[in-house]
Amino acid sequence: MNPLTDLPLPPQLRDPVLVNVLLQVAAATALAAIVLGLSYVRDLDLERELGGSFARGFVQVLAMGALIGVLFSIPLAFSGVVLAAMIGYAAWESRKRGDGVPQAFRVSLTAIGLGASVVIVTMLAAGAIESTVRNLVPVGGMIIANAMKTNSLALDRFKSDIESNRNEIEALLAIGVPPRAAVSEHVTESVRASLIPVVDAMRTLGLVYIPGMMAGMILGGANPIYAAQYQFVIMGMIFAAGGLTSMTTSLLIGRYVFTEAAQLRGFEASQPTIRSLLRSLR
Repeated sequence: MNPLTDLPLPPQLRDPVLVNVLLQVAAATALAAIVLGLSYVRDLDLERELGGSFARGFVQVLAMGALIGVLFSIPLAFSGVVLAAMIGYAAWESRKRGDGVPQAFRVSLTAIGLGASVVIVTMLAAGAIESTVRNLVPVGGMIIANAMKTNSLALDRFKSDIESNRNEIEALLAIGVPPRAAVSEHVTESVRASLIPVVDAMRTLGLVYIPGMMAGMILGGANPIYAAQYQFVIMGMIFAAGGLTSMTTSLLIGRYVFTEAAQLRGFEASQPTIRSLLRSLR
């Protein structure tokens, strides 16, 4: 008699494998604790951010796993609502990297939404993503997450470059240089920097970088060649979503950093609420 399997829980939560994996979770947590300890010893003051992110990620991924288990039994159309919610939350988190940048949430929501949606819809039509909740939500979430990462890097780099070169940009504006031309170099650098992780992953794919999905498919008994091909398709999706997101971010952010009088706006950090961000979308 197994007390775990006898509990009135969904099948996904009554799997005895969950008990065995707790040891692996403990090992991963121990490694994370080492990083936090090193941060404390070196006085980097990152313990709260790193520890909070680790704990939050663990809780969120467990919640998503449980949610996906429930989603398997719902209509396919509802997965669109789930993906839309993912895009909204991704934009909410990503705009923090551009805190103070005008319309950072609007830019993030538009860029991530466009980059992820174009790729998901295209690959659904091509048959690369099956029209089932089991496939659409996990793969769509992967694409959205990577679009968010690219957007965050673009915002962070753009913000730091503008703040570091504000005097130079204002001098260019003073002698009549068009606003977009005054920041074009920094926009280009933000796009380039945001795509570095994706480009490096593509360059080392199969040599240094062995993606988890490919390894999981092979361990699950799939044909290794098929696993490699499908993993390349996934990497192509990530590359395309990241590129579209970064390009969209760069186009929009250059518009919002200037006033109607072609003056460079100040970047003032704030603590916006969800209500205020929704109002800014009007």
